[in-house]
Amino acid sequence: MSLKSRLIILNFLEFFVWGAWMMTLAAYGFKERSWDGAQFGLVFSTMGFASLIMPTLFGIIADKWKANYVFALLHLFFGITMCFLPLIDAPTHFFWILLIAMCFYMPTIGLNNAIGFETLKKVGKDPVIHFPPIRVWGTVGFIVAMWITNCFTKDWGFGYSIKVSFIISAVGAMCLALFAFFALPNITKEKVEHSEKMSWIDRLGLRAFVLFKQKKMAIFFIFSLLLGGALQLTNAYGDAFLQDFHVFPKGSIVFEFSTIILSISQISETLFILAIPFFMKRFGIKKVMLMSMIAWALRFGLFGLAGNTALGFGLIVASCIVYGMAFDFFNISGALFVQQNTNSKIQSSAQGVFMLMTNGIGAVLGNLIAGQVIAKYFTNPATHAITWNLPAVANVWFTFAAYALIVALLFAVIFRYKHEPERFEGMGR
Repeated sequence: MSLKSRLIILNFLEFFVWGAWMMTLAAYGFKERSWDGAQFGLVFSTMGFASLIMPTLFGIIADKWKANYVFALLHLFFGITMCFLPLIDAPTHFFWILLIAMCFYMPTIGLNNAIGFETLKKVGKDPVIHFPPIRVWGTVGFIVAMWITNCFTKDWGFGYSIKVSFIISAVGAMCLALFAFFALPNITKEKVEHSEKMSWIDRLGLRAFVLFKQKKMAIFFIFSLLLGGALQLTNAYGDAFLQDFHVFPKGSIVFEFSTIILSISQISETLFILAIPFFMKRFGIKKVMLMSMIAWALRFGLFGLAGNTALGFGLIVASCIVYGMAFDFFNISGALFVQQNTNSKIQSSAQGVFMLMTNGIGAVLGNLIAGQVIAKYFTNPATHAITWNLPAVANVWFTFAAYALIVALLFAVIFRYKHEPERFEGMGR
């Protein structure tokens, strides 16, 4: 098997085991376990909590040992832990078990990239050129997992409980662990010369926090946190919304194919990645990030307008298409902004701070606060029905849309950045 094929399988399975359960978690919590918004918000925040420390910790371990073995063991433990989730009813206990699983899984995202980069470099290939076509198979894996879960959990398919999604993920993770053990080349770091040894402050990425002394960087990281609070909301609640029979009756296209419909978001994501070089060169980083924030408002707002009609279905599809711009334009342009505005010695650490603010602190706060808001203001205490969208003007999705729009307006006024097209020469060609 060629090296490229092995890396494609690696990326496919890496995101397959995530897509198998993440998009249906809310439907499982609200429909099958009858959790309220606050309880689910706590459960979904596990990914953010795990992202605060564990990727850095296991990154250090992987640097000391063989990265592919660390990667394999993490997936093995993740798969074993996921097998316990279908047995748990109480949201608090579910939170702790899922948190353990996420502590094993979240570090593997960075390790997956590191393994790909190191493997390509060892055979003389530039990761910048050769890794993106391999990484896109991760998104394909995520999409395929969503389709398989949809098939397993719908009456037109196998009709299993949504809890089967955890088992699908566990099986995929164990297959990936075996693949990493036996099919990947050993990835070990060469010993660093004494003059290049890093202090623990450097290894933990703490030196990059000095960037907060710069007004421009401090403002950027604050807005990263604010938008990070919205990045996972449709992933958290989207499937529960499309499977709410009060909005979309059983038997309707939206209800029966909810997860497959949401996978349009991931398909859109792969397409918008290709458009980023053109937009970055033409409009600059600030405008591209602003487009992302406005796209998030549209993503939520279109859900808020959607109903069980042909027009409503079209609005849902439009929302999924907009997701590609919303997600990619901020994450990639933000990472490029960090790269262009930090010293080369702390660029990796600075990227870590960016991820910490978005997928760590921002995601945790966003999920916890969103859960509390839904439980307090948009849930009927008698029926436990959630006011997802119309006919109420004040509904869940419009509230999220208003938040994203306010962040966008503040960003447009406060964040200062001069576009220099010459810095993007070579992009979009």
